[in-house]
Amino acid sequence: MQALGAIFLAIGIVVSVRERKYKMMWRSSEPSSNMLASALSQLVGTAGGIYLSLELLFSFLKIPEDWWSNNSIYFVEPLAVISLLLAILQPFVLKAWIKLRK
Repeated sequence: MQALGAIFLAIGIVVSVRERKYKMMWRSSEPSSNMLASALSQLVGTAGGIYLSLELLFSFLKIPEDWWSNNSIYFVEPLAVISLLLAILQPFVLKAWIKLRK
């Protein structure tokens, strides 16, 4: 089960980075040689920002950190996975939002 989740997460990262790279290619007038690195750093930055926001929200609401896992069955922190999933979905939600507004 964990291997399947890791495979889906890796596929999501690849597809999201590809979409971010595509958007950056159309936004900038001059092509950059390191668009892949920029797209990957955008993904990591977005996921990090979401993670920090969720951590602050949990801290503010005084929600215990271990409320979802008593035996630590996850190989990574669930809050980090949630933030990474939201960061993966962000360019697709933005694309749908732009299409709906037109």
